[in-house]
Amino acid sequence: MSTHRMPSEKYQNRIELLQGTLDMLILQTLQWGPQHGYGIANAIRCNSGDLLRVETGSLYPALHRLEKQGWLKSEWKQTEAGQRAKFYRVTPAGKKQLVSERDRWAQLVGAIAGVLNPATSEE
Repeated sequence: MSTHRMPSEKYQNRIELLQGTLDMLILQTLQWGPQHGYGIANAIRCNSGDLLRVETGSLYPALHRLEKQGWLKSEWKQTEAGQRAKFYRVTPAGKKQLVSERDRWAQLVGAIAGVLNPATSEE
């Protein structure tokens, strides 16, 4: 019997996000309305069928970076549970950036598909 342990199915299906991809997902999520960090992470997780999980250590630096670039604005508000939280919203510049990111994403998907399924050449 092998002593090699297989990673759990949850771990195997976990997808690490590239920085640009995370930025795009955050901007897209905020298109639906202002949200606090936990809400953003939860929306990404739920809308990805539980495959994409954004860790706090990645989410908050990304939010701060996007805000610094002028793509997000934030303000402190009360959550539905009555707690104080920073809510983020996408700016007009952020909406333009999202369009650009989505275009780049479509190009990347097309390029990867081309490598995975190259057209057969005629002889």
